[in-house]
Amino acid sequence: MNRLWVRLTAAFVAVTLVSVGTVALLAGWNASDQFRQYVYHQDELAQNDLADELAAPAGQRLGSTVDLRSRGGGAPVTVEGRLVGYVTASDNPRDFTAPPEQNFLDQLRVTLVIAAVVAGSLGILFGTLISRTLAAPLADLASTARAFAARDWGRRVSVRGAAQTAEIAAVARAFNEMADDLQHAETLRRNLMADVAHELRTPLSVLQGNLRALLDDVYPLERREIATLYDQTRLLSRLVDDLHQLALAESGQLPLNVQAIDLMGLLQATHSQFAAGAEAQGLSLTVGAGLAPALAPALPRARADADRLAQVLQNLISNAIRHTPTGGRITITAEPLAIAAGEMVRVSVGDTGDGIAPEDLPHVFDRFYRADRSRSHRGGGAGLGLAIAKSLTEAMGGTIGVESARGQGSRFWFTLPVAGA
Repeated sequence: MNRLWVRLTAAFVAVTLVSVGTVALLAGWNASDQFRQYVYHQDELAQNDLADELAAPAGQRLGSTVDLRSRGGGAPVTVEGRLVGYVTASDNPRDFTAPPEQNFLDQLRVTLVIAAVVAGSLGILFGTLISRTLAAPLADLASTARAFAARDWGRRVSVRGAAQTAEIAAVARAFNEMADDLQHAETLRRNLMADVAHELRTPLSVLQGNLRALLDDVYPLERREIATLYDQTRLLSRLVDDLHQLALAESGQLPLNVQAIDLMGLLQATHSQFAAGAEAQGLSLTVGAGLAPALAPALPRARADADRLAQVLQNLISNAIRHTPTGGRITITAEPLAIAAGEMVRVSVGDTGDGIAPEDLPHVFDRFYRADRSRSHRGGGAGLGLAIAKSLTEAMGGTIGVESARGQGSRFWFTLPVAGA
């Protein structure tokens, strides 16, 4: 009795039986009563006709043949030695029903009973079919959920079908969306484990090989070899710190000191940090006209964590310097925006580098993703910088994106809410 279709069927059966029984009783009682009232009325008319005939003079009587014995019997009435009828003292219409008429009522009751049985059977049959039809999508949902729990990630619930109601279809769609998210999260988890293992394998292999060479006296114990080993430990430490920071940012547990900051001053300070290095590589690193002193008051204060925002800017600028050839240009711009979500300020870092291939654009913010697979860890990092920048920007209430084309450079941008907006 715990199955939904069984309970729905029982409900259909109960409603059908009560409805059919009520209709049958009311119809049978009303039809019988109305029929007997009709017979009683006809008998009254016959008795009135008989009384009129008896009251007429003997020569004007028509010789009525009304016989009331079949209407319930009674005392005989004779006139001049001739039986003219019967008199009954009952006023109950049921006493005037003759056998043929009573047979008609009995047949009517049988007909009503048969009709009730047929209607009830059809109601129960259709109720059972409807119950099974309504319960089938839920059974499919339960089966798919069990299969999904058993790591059959490809199972989904069918949304279309004659059995689908709007509510069940909504539940099926919600389950499929949840399944897609869980499958995507599981894929990311597996990729993360594989990427972390891959990133850790290289420095650990270098450490292990060099230490073994030192122990075997293949390499002399010199400061240069010790410095190489130390560099590998720094690489491991940076990777662990980046992973820890990324995990905190994605889980919403990264501590942020959000306040109104002077965005122009922060951009100029970051520009100063990279200006000498960019010039040494033959690059032009400039700040956009929107940050010129004459237009500085037009740029509103942003609501963000100054240290985290500087980290995002440093990552974008260092990537631009790394991927821009000698003689190229890197430009930092900022501008206020008025969008549906509220007043925002957008910061862009554009370069004239080689650009990003269209197939790589959707993945540039993924963890451990490198568009150039040949880049070394020393020269290109672990591939976590943009993922951390995305998490930090979103944690501060902004968004981040990229526009790029092969041979036309790239432009990374992010938005931040305006202070007091």
